[in-house]
Amino acid sequence: MQAKLQEQLSPNDAEVILGCLPEQIRAALIARATEIEYPIEAVIEMAIASFLDTEALGFADCKPGRGQ
Repeated sequence: MQAKLQEQLSPNDAEVILGCLPEQIRAALIARATEIEYPIEAVIEMAIASFLDTEALGFADCKPGRGQ
């Protein structure tokens, strides 16, 4: 069986990631998602992508190393 490539986080993936984060970071991500009315998985994706590439909007736009 071949693994399916996803370009976006699923809600289940987001819950797993949130469960692994320190409370302060988890609370900040949830607060931001609520503030901008975005799904938590989109906010997590944007946070990771912007860490890797400051010009990326999401994983699909991310080109690691470009923003440094």
